[in-house]
Amino acid sequence: MRTRTILLAALGVLLLGGGVWYSGLDKETRGLLAALPTDRDVLSWGQGQREAAFRAMDRLPLLAKASTVTPSPTPLPLPAGKPLGIPGIDDYMRTQNTAGLVVLQDGKVRFERYGLGFDAAGRWTSFSVAKSFTSTLVGAAIQDGYIKSLEDKVSRYIPGLRGSAYDDVTVRQLLTMSSGVKWDEDYEDPQADVARFNNAEPEPGMDATVSYMRKLPRAHPPGEVWNYNTGETNLIGVLVSSATGKPLTGYLQEKIWHPAGMEAAATWLQGRTGHEIAGCCIQAATRDYARFGLFVLANGAAGGKQIVPPDWFAQAVRKQKDIGAPGRGYGFQWWTYDDGSVAAQGIFGQGIYIDPQRRLVIASNSNWTRASLGPEGAAREAFYAQVRALIDAETAAVGRP
Repeated sequence: MRTRTILLAALGVLLLGGGVWYSGLDKETRGLLAALPTDRDVLSWGQGQREAAFRAMDRLPLLAKASTVTPSPTPLPLPAGKPLGIPGIDDYMRTQNTAGLVVLQDGKVRFERYGLGFDAAGRWTSFSVAKSFTSTLVGAAIQDGYIKSLEDKVSRYIPGLRGSAYDDVTVRQLLTMSSGVKWDEDYEDPQADVARFNNAEPEPGMDATVSYMRKLPRAHPPGEVWNYNTGETNLIGVLVSSATGKPLTGYLQEKIWHPAGMEAAATWLQGRTGHEIAGCCIQAATRDYARFGLFVLANGAAGGKQIVPPDWFAQAVRKQKDIGAPGRGYGFQWWTYDDGSVAAQGIFGQGIYIDPQRRLVIASNSNWTRASLGPEGAAREAFYAQVRALIDAETAAVGRP
């Protein structure tokens, strides 16, 4: 806690142009400051740079500006439940490079622990976990009447896409990443679209995402082929703000952050032309990521209101597209499991796992060794299975005579 607080205070002074302050810092804080990256390419940062930056993405001058989401005036309590003993947890958190881990069951905290000098008060970046927030805002916009149908053409809401490969793509196809438009999401290729599109120079007077995406060619007919595409989630964000006439951050605050009782402030990084990067980059407390899982378990009802259509999550967290992995699929910007559970996932180990059968939510923030191809992903899946098995054993024990 102390190191994190000093680091961020020092970072704030650094941004203001301070100098003498440095000599008074402890060795660990100096190391974190020295590790802060000096370029905008997140995918090229070393592990030490990521560890220093992931807790301060919204305060790094090399990145874009960030919009702020205020805390809920009525935070949702997370009472303590029976502590869940998890064998091997120390080794698991060490090999995952875990910053925060919160396990909720029936709305109660069964396990909570932090690492890497991070704590419950800090904000850690979400990466693609943000995609599941963005898709939920589509549900809210449908409930509010701003978006008429999932079968509407995307170009109805984003005129800049007219005449492009997206002209005949529906909102549903965008949500399920089945537009058929060509896109390369290779995180380790600096020439892939996912690395290039954030730095591309936008056309004058046009949103940066729309400017890049409207130039892409078609690879398949719409709706036929699933292809993971962060650029399309950014388009979903433009669609929501265009349809509602509201900034994405404001709509997130109005429809999710305040009603769902998020306890801490959050931020959302902006792209080159000022729009939130909808496929990435919400910074929030680990507990509030877990509260989003509770919002999903409540079927999108919060604050006495139904925020999304009653059947929204029945569609959103159900397998809509086959992804070529046994037992897995893709919904509306959610990774689905055939057993009925679902996950929001971000590169380098960010995640929200939701198991309706067990009323279970696991929120985790980490700094994996690679974006997605290292060994940590399989270990996290095994951890999810371990927690489920522990809960099942408890349930069975209660039923024994």
